[in-house]
Amino acid sequence: MTKIALKFDHVTKSFGDLKALKGIDFEVEVGAFVALLGPNGAGKTTLINCLNGLTKRDGGEILVMGEDPEKNPLHTKMVLGIVEQELVFDPFFTCIEMLRMRRGLFGLKPNETYLNWLLDKLSLTDKRNTRGRQLSGGMKRRLMIAKALAHEPKILILDEPTAGVDVELRNSLYDFLGELRKEGMTIVLTTHYIEEAQLLADKVAIQAAGETLVFETTKNLLGRKKKVLELTTEKGEIVKLEEGAKGGFNLEKIAADYPRAQNLKVIEPKLEDIFLEFTAKK
Repeated sequence: MTKIALKFDHVTKSFGDLKALKGIDFEVEVGAFVALLGPNGAGKTTLINCLNGLTKRDGGEILVMGEDPEKNPLHTKMVLGIVEQELVFDPFFTCIEMLRMRRGLFGLKPNETYLNWLLDKLSLTDKRNTRGRQLSGGMKRRLMIAKALAHEPKILILDEPTAGVDVELRNSLYDFLGELRKEGMTIVLTTHYIEEAQLLADKVAIQAAGETLVFETTKNLLGRKKKVLELTTEKGEIVKLEEGAKGGFNLEKIAADYPRAQNLKVIEPKLEDIFLEFTAKK
């Protein structure tokens, strides 16, 4: 039987007249990598705040490894590692001091081997004794991720972790998340970089106006769109041909119809196009 790491069952939350969450419904299996996508104001951060206990939901059910975060907040804090959008840490402590304190807050014994591994994986080893205020923006973002993982949680929540991060760091972070996933970590990612979701996530939840519009595997979502073969005719016209109902292209017919075609290129479906289709309805 599949174990469920996170369960959201018709979760609602209002702030006065603003209905931030109107009924969020999806489940995240243990070991899965799920991307939570939505435009600004979709309620993604509100949902995460309900998850970690910063915001009390109005209705519905949330379970974190089988426990309600409002009834058992300590359990939730132990199993969750959350990387917030905002940079939140004490700027006067060094990187290694912050990670040691994080473990101490959870009553965990020191584990220098693990913390050194974290610093290494997040390219912070040479900054281990540097105070937080002296770090660049990208390094501060890396430190936030290390801090969220310092107490060895089972579930990692990443709220826009690559915002303002350079391409090199972004790619190294992708590799690190892949390692965590292989080791059994459950990961939930919210991002405005939809290509991140397509690259990393097993499943995608698209959220808009406080509602879950769709929750499917990335493969199934991409399957909603057909591949397109683009070519240039001998007259210089650009022609785009959709693949057949059963997939693939009839190359013999294409060769007969466009005997001197050039610059043939297959255009793969993009998650961004599917995302825009769903959110445009809201």
